[in-house]
Amino acid sequence: MTEPATTWVPDEVDEEVPSAARLYDYLLGGAHNFAADRALAEKFLTALPSARDVARLNRAFLRRAVVFMGQHGVRQFLDVGSGIPTVGNVHEIAQTADPQARVVYVDYESVAVAHSQLLLDGNERATILQADMVEPESILQHPDTRRLLDFDQPIGLIMAGVFHFVPHEADAPGIIARYRDALAPGSFLALSHFTADISPDEMAGVVEVMRRSADPIHTRTHAEVTELFTGFELVEPGVVGTALWRPDRPEQAADEPGGSQIYAGVGRKP
Repeated sequence: MTEPATTWVPDEVDEEVPSAARLYDYLLGGAHNFAADRALAEKFLTALPSARDVARLNRAFLRRAVVFMGQHGVRQFLDVGSGIPTVGNVHEIAQTADPQARVVYVDYESVAVAHSQLLLDGNERATILQADMVEPESILQHPDTRRLLDFDQPIGLIMAGVFHFVPHEADAPGIIARYRDALAPGSFLALSHFTADISPDEMAGVVEVMRRSADPIHTRTHAEVTELFTGFELVEPGVVGTALWRPDRPEQAADEPGGSQIYAGVGRKP
């Protein structure tokens, strides 16, 4: 059944201003995007022809990371910058493995929040907050976060494809440290991030395209992405391209188009 547009387009949304969440939704084949998002996405694809593969591989990393954390005892997840729901959302992965698993999603984009609310209606073990990831305390201390998550037990903190929207001057490592300090030992951080290390010319084009959106991209080097895991013990194979992080089919991973445009890793808090 087709959703009435009014159920997922909040009144405050300006459909003429493209957003990263809706662009990502389009690249993944979703329908919760506007003409301005699709126009920007086509320019994104011109700058980075493998963009659909990049988006797919980032989503696949998210799935594998959630499964990995679940296999290591994590039963509650905080997905910061969760975006517009699509196939294979965190609560679906986690609650398939354990119906008692709890998930708090966080996004500041109104369409992402509205559509998440629709998807989660009736799910008492998952919720969505509208908040800005660069203000950790507003998320960590939110009543719904505290209601669903037990901070005395390990939590899987997920920041998949979002911290490249944080400017360098905003001190991304310091922001993540504030989340880390709130987590119990045994918690995990799963993070992925755009880089210009592999294809600098293509990524320069992507950065230029995203200047026209509400969410400019700030690439980071391998060393800078690794720094975001300060205070966590990196899980093997460390910080690598999304296609290379514990792939389901290792023999094919190295040949995946777009598999190195985004670095990915998982770290455990000792």
